Amino acid sequence: MSLAIGRPMNRMKGSGRGVMLLSIAAFGYAFLYVPILSVMVYSFNDSRLVTLWGGFSLRWYRSLWEDGEILSAALLSLEIAVISATVATIMGTLAGLALDRLGRFRGRTLLTGMITSPLVMPEIITGISLLFLFISLADWIGWPTHRGATTITIAHITFSMAYVAVVVRSRLGSLDESLEEAAMDLGGRPMRVFFDITVPMIAPAMISGWLLAFTLSLDDVVISSFVSGPGSTTLPMLIFSKVRLGVTPDINALATVIIVLVSLGVITAALVTRRSEKRSGRA
Repeated sequence: MSLAIGRPMNRMKGSGRGVMLLSIAAFGYAFLYVPILSVMVYSFNDSRLVTLWGGFSLRWYRSLWEDGEILSAALLSLEIAVISATVATIMGTLAGLALDRLGRFRGRTLLTGMITSPLVMPEIITGISLLFLFISLADWIGWPTHRGATTITIAHITFSMAYVAVVVRSRLGSLDESLEEAAMDLGGRPMRVFFDITVPMIAPAMISGWLLAFTLSLDDVVISSFVSGPGSTTLPMLIFSKVRLGVTPDINALATVIIVLVSLGVITAALVTRRSEKRSGRA
């Protein structure tokens, strides 16, 4: 009798804990996404006051399209993000392969520390270090002559490739190496096996790493502020300078455009990754 009573009581306690956890999770996500949704809604506001609804209008999107400063900063940020994400993906993939496939080698501990340190290093320390590096290089070899898009791109590659290496290495650790061994047993050369077998299997991780590096580059403010120069203002730096003077509705419109573009990119990457996993599973 006591056992029969104890089981429903345990189920009630378990269901109560589940409801409490779901409530906490719902509150946390609401605290995160409700402000984002409010920014998107108020981007269609006709009023010049951010928090006062004045009717539906697209005036701030037209104002955004006519603002040459924002457009040039956005193009510069996209160019830097694409280049840095691509280079970081290549270098991070090679670093992940070295750590996973080369076994024990001299300098492995140093390489592991160099990869993991940017993940925990404060951005202000990274920015100051890179600034001193570029100043020292300018004194020693005369390059770079000025800080701009090139120095920002190098800085973004430096810290974002660590994230790519971690993602690719975790993917390599879960792969079955028997497929690569079978390909080499059939006469495949190492480079051919790498591009025909290994790369398709780690393609989802490479895509995820590229998107992560692209997002980190597009979002960076602190490091870019240290290594940038006159005429090389990125979009996050421009938004930060505008917000310090007061939030205007055109910032809401700009944020909405960024949210929509990022959402489309994430959905596209998820679809591509799912198709790639299905194809590898069938193979």
